[in-house]
Amino acid sequence: MTRSSTIRAVNALTARWAAALPEGGTAFTTAGVWPLLALLADGTTAAVRKELADAIDIPADRAASEARGLLAAIDAMPGVQSALGLWTHEALPIEQSWLTALPERVHGQLTGDAVSDQARLDAWAATSTDGQIPSMPVTVETDTQLVLASALTVRTDWIRPFTPGGMEAETGPWLGKNMAGLSRITALLNRVGVAQTPVGPVTVLQILGAQGVDVHLLLGTEDALPGHVLAAAVRTLDNRRTVLPGDQLPYGKPGPGLTVERVPSLDGESELVVATVPFTITARHDLLKDPELFGLQTATDRTRGHFPGISAGSLAIGAAAQTVTATFGARGFRSASVTALSAAVAGLPRYRYRARRISARFHRPFGFLAVHHTSRLVLNAGWITEPDVFEESSWEW
Repeated sequence: MTRSSTIRAVNALTARWAAALPEGGTAFTTAGVWPLLALLADGTTAAVRKELADAIDIPADRAASEARGLLAAIDAMPGVQSALGLWTHEALPIEQSWLTALPERVHGQLTGDAVSDQARLDAWAATSTDGQIPSMPVTVETDTQLVLASALTVRTDWIRPFTPGGMEAETGPWLGKNMAGLSRITALLNRVGVAQTPVGPVTVLQILGAQGVDVHLLLGTEDALPGHVLAAAVRTLDNRRTVLPGDQLPYGKPGPGLTVERVPSLDGESELVVATVPFTITARHDLLKDPELFGLQTATDRTRGHFPGISAGSLAIGAAAQTVTATFGARGFRSASVTALSAAVAGLPRYRYRARRISARFHRPFGFLAVHHTSRLVLNAGWITEPDVFEESSWEW
């Protein structure tokens, strides 16, 4: 079973990565990067070992075992599938102690023919993500000696689907846009709450998935930076006391996009009215644009080798990238990611009662987290800047 400390370490890197991202729509998957960094940490020189250990928040001497445990735990989650792949040049010697520490049947060979090797790795990416990611995020070059990659797919169906339709923004950057919308009403007020964070209040809406993966929609203040909102929301996962639940919210506008009021009611039952937009987003990240974040600064120095515990050959990181796609619809959420490192040489009848109603509207750019319900591991995160366009024949997935 995965240690809670490992979950916290992965989520901590998610928060740091979110805070470092430039503004704009994006999606990313730390759960795909972290195991690769941990596996590398097991076979590095002292300088790289420290950088990687700092990045993953786990001592290097137990990094490989924690990576294996995390991959096994992810693969055991309903609705989630993972894959790990290692390819090395046929002439590159590999330390058996490092190789045997990897999961079984993940090792393949690179022939040195960059075109055919690329085709095989692209096919692995497509197969491992059910065709959602058609190619590897790194390019195989003639001097590529090693490629270490992970694939992660997430699919969850909402316990209660949304009703598709149109949506209009009253203010903000989506004002006047022809937006597709999703709506639903529930009596469970505590599906929404307001987190008090260092970047101001953040509205958090939790949408439960039947497979044990939930999606949290996040709305900060209009001037809050996207990465800061995402990072703050990740940190609330370890301390739910920072989130004031819906049944305790004061009347008025207690959080971004929220209105709490007493309204006429037929049955006196409280209700949470949600309006949001469907979205599909695809993003690619070059991890070497911020090598310090991922502990890869020294490892990219190609004047000398850095991985003697992996190979007697002289290896340095030549490329590190991730491709992610995520779709949020009326019936559920699905995502896929591939992360690779290469080394080279969300009527008016009569009323007898009044009831509490919370309205939550995500009608301007917002963030999301896909979270494993039990462990609180963040599987995907992202920021939505462009809603789907409304069409009468829009899909309802």
